[in-house]
Formats: sequence, structure tokens, C-alpha cells
Amino acid sequence: MYLTRAEDGDLPAVFEASHARIGSRSMRAFDVIAALALLLFLAPLMLLVALAIMIFDPGPVIFRHQRIGFDGRSFYCLKFRTMVVDAERRLQDLLTRSPEARAEWALNQKLGSDPRITALGRFLRKSSLDELPQLFNILSGEMSLVGPRPIVHSEVHRYGRYFCHYVSVRPGLTGLWQVSGRNDTSYRTRVAMDVVYARQQTLALNVLILAKTVPAVVLAKGCS
Repeated sequence: MYLTRAEDGDLPAVFEASHARIGSRSMRAFDVIAALALLLFLAPLMLLVALAIMIFDPGPVIFRHQRIGFDGRSFYCLKFRTMVVDAERRLQDLLTRSPEARAEWALNQKLGSDPRITALGRFLRKSSLDELPQLFNILSGEMSLVGPRPIVHSEVHRYGRYFCHYVSVRPGLTGLWQVSGRNDTSYRTRVAMDVVYARQQTLALNVLILAKTVPAVVLAKGCS
């Protein structure tokens, strides 16, 4: 599909065109208005989630993790905390002890059975409620409602020469990957979806993806 040599030669042109689209006032206005409306509507639920975290796993409510965004700029992606407070230490201990866990982590940057995730955190992840604080990232202009999911620096090599497509748009709260299987798809397929979105991004496509996000979240499609 997008891996042909003829198209490879057009990458710089695609990169510039994507910059022009994402910079449109209508796209940004849509993000701001929708994010504000969602924050107002979901504020009681977000407050309940924050209280639950404080009660069942005392510690910080919000987890801030550095990700790569538009134009390759780093930003702190916000989530409700779903892991134990000493999650990084537990991960390193597990990877040191278990060759199987090391291989799984190297392949997917995820663990099917992750000992760091709390019982409440599993529910928040399965329901995607942990992502709601990213509405503030959208208001600040670091993210968009729709786009590639924000990646960490260790994932850049997985995009190879297609990384320019990832950084040509703002990372999103949802995207093609979320409505097309999410964790049920391979990382290569995820990259392909990000490239397709970057090349074809329109306001109409964003609305379509948002509409498909609702049943995907309700059915926990592709959530581990």
C-alpha cells in the first residue's frame, strides 16, 4: 500500500502537506471546543476516578510521562495513574529475572501480565478512563482529539523512514489504531495506520474516527 518506492520518493511533500492541514484553524477550533465540552461533561467522573486512586492506592493521581509530539517536540502526556508508585523499579527487577518478560517487552514495549498495574488500574485501562486527563494536553495544543498515539523515544526506531509522518501531526487521544483492534494488531500495522492517517487527515475523517471510538471503548476492543 504505502510502502512502494514511488511513494517513498514523495515523503517530503507529504510531510509538508500534513503540516499545512494540522495547522488549520478549523481543526484546532474543533479540538478545543470538543475537549472543553468533554471536560465539562466528564468532570464528575474524573473526580470519582481521582478519589478512587487516592483511596485504593495512595500516591500521585496523575502520571506524567515524556512522549514525542508534533514536529518531534517532547511533552508530558497525562494519564490517571494505573501502576504502583515504584513501577519502574518493579519493571527492571522483572526484566532482570525473566528472559520471557525481556523478550516480550523488546517486541511490544508491553507485558501481557504486568505486575506493576493495580487492580483499579486494570479497570481504568480496559475502560480507557485512564486517558481522560489528556483532554488537558489537547487544550494546551500538545495533542489532538484524533491522531497517532503518543510514543516514547525508545519507539522511534520502529517507525524507521516513516517517522516523519508521525511527527507531521499532533498525537491523538484516539486514532485509527484504537478503532481497528488496538493491542490485537501488530506494531507494524500500527505504524501503517499512522502513516495512512497522516497522509489523509481531514476533519471529516476525524469525526468518523471519533464516532467509531465510542463502540470500541464500550466493547473494550483490543484492550488487554
